[in-house]
Amino acid sequence: MAGAKTAVEWLASVAPDPEACRRAWERNPQRVALLPAGKAWDVLILPGGLGYSTLDVLTRVLDQLGPVLVDFGEARMGFFVPPGTAARWLGTGIRTAGGGTWIVVPYPGRTTGGVRWLIPPDGSGILTDPVLLELAMHEAAAGPAAEEDGRA
Repeated sequence: MAGAKTAVEWLASVAPDPEACRRAWERNPQRVALLPAGKAWDVLILPGGLGYSTLDVLTRVLDQLGPVLVDFGEARMGFFVPPGTAARWLGTGIRTAGGGTWIVVPYPGRTTGGVRWLIPPDGSGILTDPVLLELAMHEAAAGPAAEEDGRA
């Protein structure tokens, strides 16, 4: 599980005290940590239906995506994007987590009762390109309408 170790180190690196964060995270029975967004990543949070459709588009065009979280009940999906994206993002129905916000992050490689990884981090720091994410969101949103009209 060396990949999970580097993912843990990468994620914990944004905490005020990364080593203390890592130790507490590993001891937490829920296997979640509260980590600050806006340092190594921002998170764009999409409604679940749009998120899954967008993820489907992205996986067809990209070999490797940045980390993606989904909440319990799969009502929301969070795509990890470069820092600063949240401050510039304009999109109806899309929530953002950037500088000054914190997110609940599950321990890589572990399943929790709440938030879980759809695409876990690998420790390399790869993030989803926000321009490609936006294009994929547009394609995903247009997909069902295009199919109903017979344009697809």
